[in-house]
This record gives sequence, structure tokens and C-alpha cells, in this order.
Amino acid sequence: MQAYADKQALVNEITKRAKLFIDEFRSINNLGKDVFVDEVDRTPSQMIAYQLGWLNLILSWEQDNKDGKEVITPTRDYKWNNLGGLYQNFYDRYADYSLETLIDMFNCDVNKIIQLVESYNDKELFEQGGRQWATTTPSSWPIWKWIHINTVAPFKSFRTKIRKWKRSGDAQQYQNN
Repeated sequence: MQAYADKQALVNEITKRAKLFIDEFRSINNLGKDVFVDEVDRTPSQMIAYQLGWLNLILSWEQDNKDGKEVITPTRDYKWNNLGGLYQNFYDRYADYSLETLIDMFNCDVNKIIQLVESYNDKELFEQGGRQWATTTPSSWPIWKWIHINTVAPFKSFRTKIRKWKRSGDAQQYQNN
């Protein structure tokens, strides 16, 4: 897994990967947001909904921690052995939004994550035990790792998916020229 020399390196990578990911959607018209194509397991709107779901989980874990609440990851309703149910919850939550609105929401939430990262001191961010929510699994990851696997890593892998979606013959009619 990628490591970071400091907080700014993490912020820079989140910023870079988020922009590369979300810019892929700007050429897709809203009629294509819910279209499945062969060899891609999610629609464009589901790809963004997945990202929004995880970004907002991190933000909610942090807020609950600040409020003195016990954080159960991923949520009280979904355990680690039911991620499919959690993802469906994300898709359902964001299903009625236009692609343009989803893009705006994504950009806003990425900015919130960046502000969150910037609010941590180096010890909180890079050492184990920085927050209660980061210690809720046996691995007890440092916060930076939780943020990386829920931002940079899927921004990269889902960028590959949306690019494959856009290359599909079935998706050509849903792209702005």
C-alpha cells in the first residue's frame, strides 16, 4: 500500500486522484447515469454513490467520535461481512440525483475530507490510536490508512471502471461529444 511522507503528501494525492476520477464523468450525459454495460459492475451513478458513501462514513465516524459516541464500523446496520448491503444502501441513497449534482456533492465531500486530514496533527494521522473509530478493527490502522483506502485507492480503481464504461459500445450514445 502506498505510504505518505507527511500530511501534505496525503492531501495532494487525494486532490489529484479525486480530480482525475470525477473529471471522467463530465463527458457523460445524465441519460447514461444508470446504464450498465458489459464488463463493468456498476453504473456511473453507482460509482459516485460508492465514493460518496465512504466519504460520508469517514466524516460521520469523526463527528460521532467528537460527540463522544461509540463508533461501530462500518455502521450499526451493516457489518464488515455485509458490504454488499452497505453498497446497495449507498446506491439507493443517491439514486435520484442527477449526474451533475452527484459530481458537485463529490467535490464538496472531498473538500471536507481534505479539511479533516488537515485538522489532524501528525501523531493522530500517522500513528495507531489516533481516533476510537480507527481502532474498531483488529488491525487498528492509523487514520491515514483508513482515509487512503476510502479515497485514493477507490478513486484509482473506479477511474479504471468508468473509463472502461465509456469505451463500451453500449455507452457511446450517453457521452457528450
